[in-house]
Amino acid sequence: MNDGNELALLPNGLNDTLMPDAAIEAGMVARLLERFARFGYELVKPPLAEFEDSLLEGPGGALAPQMFRVMDPVSQRMMGLRPDITPQIARIATSRLGNVARPVRLSYAGPVLQVKGSQLRPEREVTQVGIELIGSPALAADAEVIIAMAEALNAVGVQNASFDLTLPRLVTLLCSGMELDYDTTNTVRAALDRKDTGALHKVASLLPEQRETFEYLLSTAGVAETSLDSLQKMSWPTAARAQVRDLVTVVRLVREAVPQLKLTVDPVEFRGLEYQTGVSFTIFARGVSGELGRGGRYVLSTGETATGATLFMESLLQAAAAPPRQKAVYLPFGTKAAERQKLHADGWHTRAALAQDADSHTAAKAQGCTHVFTAGRVEALA
Repeated sequence: MNDGNELALLPNGLNDTLMPDAAIEAGMVARLLERFARFGYELVKPPLAEFEDSLLEGPGGALAPQMFRVMDPVSQRMMGLRPDITPQIARIATSRLGNVARPVRLSYAGPVLQVKGSQLRPEREVTQVGIELIGSPALAADAEVIIAMAEALNAVGVQNASFDLTLPRLVTLLCSGMELDYDTTNTVRAALDRKDTGALHKVASLLPEQRETFEYLLSTAGVAETSLDSLQKMSWPTAARAQVRDLVTVVRLVREAVPQLKLTVDPVEFRGLEYQTGVSFTIFARGVSGELGRGGRYVLSTGETATGATLFMESLLQAAAAPPRQKAVYLPFGTKAAERQKLHADGWHTRAALAQDADSHTAAKAQGCTHVFTAGRVEALA
């Protein structure tokens, strides 16, 4: 027979969320979704599990190593537990909502389960909240997603968010313009992503001027406007230059709407953004390990373009302002229903005694209440 300690054990990366944290998270999710709704994003709710091939379609293909798989005893087909909600939103948009006028704006919230956590975010079950804007190639769509994210974060008390912008395909396009082979391109891309200039010097096939170009590219990371000035001075292949111009435009549009937002650019970052094709970003906040969220532009399996962003609630809870302690009133045994209903109408939370107490004040403190209902009125506990 298991004792209580053994029953409390959970697999690595999985945790119970207790009070008051569960209520704080639920309230924060509701505020985020409400802010997204103001921008026209409508809530959808995909299932926690679905057929494996559906989850791996389009942008989901990059997530295959992170997916738990189970056999469906009904259909005898393999199912997957979603490691990310974005591919499900893409499926909904291209199938159930395939005939809906574009662009389609969708929001979502729910748990995902991943095979492994990261060093900075070891949780394997994560609550995601996000938005997807599907069917518009306009750069205004990229800007809108960033603006909506910034305003939603502000609504939940995150005052110091920083959006680190990148172009995941930029290095590959630059290498293509230099006519570097596949293996050299991958080596260079990995070295730049690690910010490892020493590794660049070990790539024997690189010409000195090519190595200097990559080192200069590394040096351009920083505050958005300064970084973009440096990037525009480089000689780019046509496709890469177009991406840099897109980033300049998106930054301008975001600045016009949210001038105080902290924007930085890291032109060589790509880890975690492998399936994205255009302007992408990672959201950080001071004092929080790991990212608050990430997003960017990608292409659906149908060829339709989309852009979106996902927030990770476990990290977001570290950055958001702590809500005030919820005031709760203790109701002594025998309190009339009409009195309780009036307290609820006035916004109070109540916890009622289920039997006669010797001392209502002592019982109220034991129940975590801040007030007690006495002689028809609410009194604060000492």
